[in-house]
Amino acid sequence: MASTTPISTSDSWNYTAPDPTKKTTGSSTLGKDQFLKILITQLQNQDPMQPMEDKEFIAQMAQFTSVEQLMNISTQLTAMNQSLGSVSGLIGKTVSWTDADTELPKSGIVDSIVVSNGSQYAVVGDDRILLTDITQIQNATGDDGKESGAKS
Repeated sequence: MASTTPISTSDSWNYTAPDPTKKTTGSSTLGKDQFLKILITQLQNQDPMQPMEDKEFIAQMAQFTSVEQLMNISTQLTAMNQSLGSVSGLIGKTVSWTDADTELPKSGIVDSIVVSNGSQYAVVGDDRILLTDITQIQNATGDDGKESGAKS
């Protein structure tokens, strides 16, 4: 008879993902304040005989505006990504809400999360429920009263 060796969890890799919320001490990117300081210094120290042309100044301001908007978009995408990560935990849970049309309480198991026009919705069957309209969240239960997916 062949011998079997049990699998130990101590043999698994010890890996942890880096914490994206930790700030680094040094910064290799140029921020708004640094950009404005450079621009002001450039304007203060320009040669009066050869001042910066309007075209150059407008081009630099347009670049600054573009960089600022890209930074804002990045911040918003990060926030949305974190938010989706946290609300994805609703998938498979039983949620309760009040139907907007009939004003009757309803409940069901969340199938998915959808983002539409900047708002997040839980999809339960054919219903889309705005997350702020959810009144209760519970672990989904099967017909036998035990949590679904739980093994007996």
